[in-house]
Amino acid sequence: MQVRGSYRLSQIKTIVNGIIIGVLAGSAVSMFRWSIGHMTNIMQYLYVNSIHHLHFLFMAIVINVIIGLIVGWFLKQQPDIKGSGIPQVEGQLLDEVNYGWWPVLWRKFIGGILAIGSGLYLGREGPSIQLGSTLGQGVAHFTKQVGFDRQVLISSGAAAGLSAAFNAPIASTLFVLEEIYHNFSTNIWIVSLTSAVTSDMVAAYVFGLKPVLYMRSEPLPLKYFIWVIVLGIALGVLGRLYQMVILRMGKWYSHTKIPWYFNGIIPLLLVIPLGAFFPQLLGGGSKIILQLSSANYPTLILCLYFIIRFVFSMISYGSGLPGGIFLPILCLGGLIGAIVGSIAVNLGLMSPFYFSSFIIMGMAGYFAAISKAPFTAILLITEMVGTLSHLLGLAVVSLIAYGVLDMLNGKPVYYSMLQQLLKVQTKMNMGRTAEIMETVYAGSDMDGKKVSQIHWPNRALLTKIQRNGVEIVPAGNTLIRWGDTLFINVSTKNQRQITQQIISLTTET
Repeated sequence: MQVRGSYRLSQIKTIVNGIIIGVLAGSAVSMFRWSIGHMTNIMQYLYVNSIHHLHFLFMAIVINVIIGLIVGWFLKQQPDIKGSGIPQVEGQLLDEVNYGWWPVLWRKFIGGILAIGSGLYLGREGPSIQLGSTLGQGVAHFTKQVGFDRQVLISSGAAAGLSAAFNAPIASTLFVLEEIYHNFSTNIWIVSLTSAVTSDMVAAYVFGLKPVLYMRSEPLPLKYFIWVIVLGIALGVLGRLYQMVILRMGKWYSHTKIPWYFNGIIPLLLVIPLGAFFPQLLGGGSKIILQLSSANYPTLILCLYFIIRFVFSMISYGSGLPGGIFLPILCLGGLIGAIVGSIAVNLGLMSPFYFSSFIIMGMAGYFAAISKAPFTAILLITEMVGTLSHLLGLAVVSLIAYGVLDMLNGKPVYYSMLQQLLKVQTKMNMGRTAEIMETVYAGSDMDGKKVSQIHWPNRALLTKIQRNGVEIVPAGNTLIRWGDTLFINVSTKNQRQITQQIISLTTET
């Protein structure tokens, strides 16, 4: 009976943790979504009017340069807010990446709003996943949970973040299990599902119950499934192209003569003319997806939109600005599906009544191929579109696209990005890290000095200071006093040597 009682208490604790994380992540991501939507509308107004009014053009240039400088400053302070954040979350769960939750949380929140809200072709879902995971990390910190329990809270936060971003709790849970954690442990899925459902309830209260990408459609009859095969092959080939280009963007940006953390100024300036002439293409891509089924775009226009979205998605993400590729991938897949469907309709080989089915299947197949997570793709699109009638088509196109990309030697894109991240950290002498705590003694070398005045050992990073029970996020001008407890991330390669150097700085001379 004691064992059974302990198990029940453990399960109750797990569910309570999931609810807490779900509320926190749902609230933060809902505010994140709301802010991005309103900022995008303002910037679109500036871009469109910049064609006829020079003062609007001047304002757009000044605002976007300021955004580039602010976010660049954030990136220089905390490189782990770069990009979508999903590779960083995977790295945390593999114990390959470690960072303080609060410094990442607020910078990713503000930086993501500024970068995505400017109209760049970036998605909100990647940052939402990292925001949720850092909140899970924060809960683990305050409840003093470590090891596997801490990892479970981080992964559940990731599920909650994605759920609030897309209102898709089931797919969000499966994404964490299939793509991020690669584990179907009972403890993991229970807390992840709990946090995802709770987060979705919070987001639904703010944005309503209507699916994010709801569109009227009819299931495709089996007699048209030859076009599903064509679509799957196209998605697999173009998915491999997407992987090859996006994984090389960092090298291409390295040829610029500006510091890497200010690369974002380039797409922020380029988005102004794009926003002026193609305002419907701004942002992650949800607007253009919802327009595809009713706008009756000619096939050539659809091809033009695909090229623009493909190229500028690469430029936007490759700059390193906080923003994801999740929604942009769905947008590109929807455009590919629309192109194939338009060709079939124009040739008289398919009824236009089923055109929207190809948009829906294109989104699922393209994401399934690029991320190599077909189960997540099928469930995600089902929840986002709000219908179960396309399951057969989604499954077939996802499997074909997955198989084609596998034949072309494609790897899961987030896994490949994580490998790139770890290589960069190795070059920067970061590698794997461990957190140490040291107390500053009166009369030591650190006592009374600013953080910037201290000769810190290589491969050591001060993440926070605890003073009289209050946590301080350090900056260069933060004064260190005796009695302070320092939390420092150090490289595990030379941990003992680095720790000894820090001890010599914090103890009496």
